[in-house]
Amino acid sequence: MEPFVVSARKYRPQTFKDVVGQESITNTLLNAIDNNHLAQALLFCGPRGVGKTTCARILAKQINQDGTEREDEDFAFNIFELDAASNNSVDDIRNLIDQVRIPPQVGKYKVYIIDEVHMLSQSAFNAFLKTLEEPPKHAIFILATTEKHKIIPTILSRCQIFDFKRITVKDAAEYLKYIAQQQGVEAEESALHIIAQKADGAMRDALSIFDRVVSFSGKQLTRKAVTENLNVLDYDTYFKSTDLILENNIPDVLLLFNKTQSLGFDGHHFITGLASHFRDLMVCQHEQTLALLEVGDDVKDQYRGQAKKATKEFLLKALDMANDCDLNYKTSKNQRLLVELTLMKLASITFDGEKKKFDFIVPASFFTTKTTRNTSQSAENVEETQESVQKNLNKPPDIQIDRTPQPLETAQPPKKIKLKAQNNRVSGLSLSSIKAKKEHENIKAPVIGHEELPKEPFTEMDMQKHWNDFVELLEKKGRKILASNLQTDTPKLKNDHIVWIELPNDTMKKEVEIEQSLMLDHLKQKLNNHSISLQITVNEIIAKKFAFTPEEKYQKLREKNPALDVLRKEFDLDF
Repeated sequence: MEPFVVSARKYRPQTFKDVVGQESITNTLLNAIDNNHLAQALLFCGPRGVGKTTCARILAKQINQDGTEREDEDFAFNIFELDAASNNSVDDIRNLIDQVRIPPQVGKYKVYIIDEVHMLSQSAFNAFLKTLEEPPKHAIFILATTEKHKIIPTILSRCQIFDFKRITVKDAAEYLKYIAQQQGVEAEESALHIIAQKADGAMRDALSIFDRVVSFSGKQLTRKAVTENLNVLDYDTYFKSTDLILENNIPDVLLLFNKTQSLGFDGHHFITGLASHFRDLMVCQHEQTLALLEVGDDVKDQYRGQAKKATKEFLLKALDMANDCDLNYKTSKNQRLLVELTLMKLASITFDGEKKKFDFIVPASFFTTKTTRNTSQSAENVEETQESVQKNLNKPPDIQIDRTPQPLETAQPPKKIKLKAQNNRVSGLSLSSIKAKKEHENIKAPVIGHEELPKEPFTEMDMQKHWNDFVELLEKKGRKILASNLQTDTPKLKNDHIVWIELPNDTMKKEVEIEQSLMLDHLKQKLNNHSISLQITVNEIIAKKFAFTPEEKYQKLREKNPALDVLRKEFDLDF
């Protein structure tokens, strides 16, 4: 029995043409070899499993070929691989530098491949600098790393950098299809796309997943077998969920989510997959963005069909809600409730909760009661009854009814009254309603002209007396700051109706101006003169009369009693 070789090793590319998804880099290296324009220090950086080490080995092999070697020659004596993750000390780099000096015995170049070079220590990097900048003619260094940002700038400046990109889902699926044909495996296209998506841009991971799924399902690789083995939700789950959401079917959506959880999938996995599904539907809205949909052709038709049912507005709101649920999932204390609430909101986006408007046919007898059924019913009773009917029917108040009284002695069937909603309804917030309200207030309380208000003369002493009374009222109410501001200066009378006061700063002026209406109302009522106004000015000179800070208060006290200064020094007091 032959030992099993994993596909990642068995189908490792032997030439640059076999490398998947890195055409720009492989073409550049081939042209550099053909034109003898190859740098002696190269840096291959990119995600894991995209072909960095493979391209380094192919390059080391091709630069030593001159046409005289055997077909299976691998030039093992010319290629030296160093794993910097375990050999990252200064001594390891010094041993490497000592080997570089020896020319190759077979071939033209000695190639040193240092994998995971970002794991080297700082001292090892420094020891490697000089050799990397001026290597011997027969030495070529190829550095490979997944984290370029961890390499010191002095190393980066000495290397020719090649950035490897992630393998696209399309390229990975095409290569998996080729591998399946080589192994005699019948694989569905959608199953290969799921494997490629699960690999997340790494070809080595895609081949490992492929081997695992083939071991599970045998020679028949179906989408169901792949989703079951990889523990991923099938496309059908999200298609069904979206159909139920568009139908506003909240109960079935919740039952479907419960069934999904019973299969072992958590709510976070479900909601993130649903968000990706909405994104794919949005991509299908335009032919230009259809290329961004990374699924098989059979599933692509399903996406197109469902994308026609969903509007752009729905998809935008759905994406926003699903994204919010994804962001809040880890911090939520009741995660299941969070997902269920999101699903209920999604199913309510397209729900039209407004009641339809249609005419009601109500018999006239409905408007009369047993006690008021007579021909002399007043219009007020009819209106009150009408309002109660309107509340029951949830209709606007503007309804036309036939108020003709019905005689009791005639045994005619009750006449039906047709209620029609008027088109000229007025909103409570409309301009017409505001205008009508103002007119009503004007009628209720007519405005008195300013010239009709009393303007009795008064003296400055009367004004000052009522001014002090107002200050006392403020102190009783606990508004001591405003009372203190008003006591800063004695008010004076100008031009028989202007009260003038000087304050030491702008802050006090603003505080008084804010409350001046209370004070003016008090003075106008007490002095019976409604032409009184207040004039406030700022005079910084008078500010010196007042002590605001502790130091200013101490200076005032010291001027009155110089012995305080001796007391402060004697007991070493502070403010």
